[in-house]
Amino acid sequence: MEQRGQADVRGRRAMRADSERTVKAILAAAERVLRRDPSATIEQIAAEAGVARTTVHRRFATREALIEALGAWATRELAHAVDRSHPEHLPPLVALHQVTANVLEAKISWSYGMGRPTDPESDRIRAEVLARCDALFHRARQSGLLRPDTDLDWLRRVYYVLISEAVEGDPTNRPPAALATLVVNTLLHGAGTNSTAL
Repeated sequence: MEQRGQADVRGRRAMRADSERTVKAILAAAERVLRRDPSATIEQIAAEAGVARTTVHRRFATREALIEALGAWATRELAHAVDRSHPEHLPPLVALHQVTANVLEAKISWSYGMGRPTDPESDRIRAEVLARCDALFHRARQSGLLRPDTDLDWLRRVYYVLISEAVEGDPTNRPPAALATLVVNTLLHGAGTNSTAL
């Protein structure tokens, strides 16, 4: 009896893992298809994911529900990108580069989903990401990487613009690590020399 119960638990876990893989495959396919054609149908997304249309409809009642789920997934991927960087445990310059590279990779991979309207949970996750960014900039200023008079709110806004431009405006399709170097160098040093500072 106990062995049957353990087998049932293992079976449920395997089904849950299989369902999660299917959902991830559908969302990844939706990202690719909708990035190419924002008016793409559920049928096109199902074909890209290699599943039947009914499989997509079992997970997502409507196309709108699928797009909402894609936006929520993309937001979680952004948070995971920051988590994987471990910014609280690295020297500020290393952390800034690693966070930037990971965030760029997430934003490039999930660019359609990142632009979708967010739900309250996604808003909460984005607020946490913003708070961690602010904390990293505070550490950078305390360590001497940034000038003591640096306006951190302004710096963060400039940083976000640089990231957006790196995602949307790089015609050379450089890898995220190279783009991160460009973003961080521009943020910290700009294009002028020390002698041109006001």
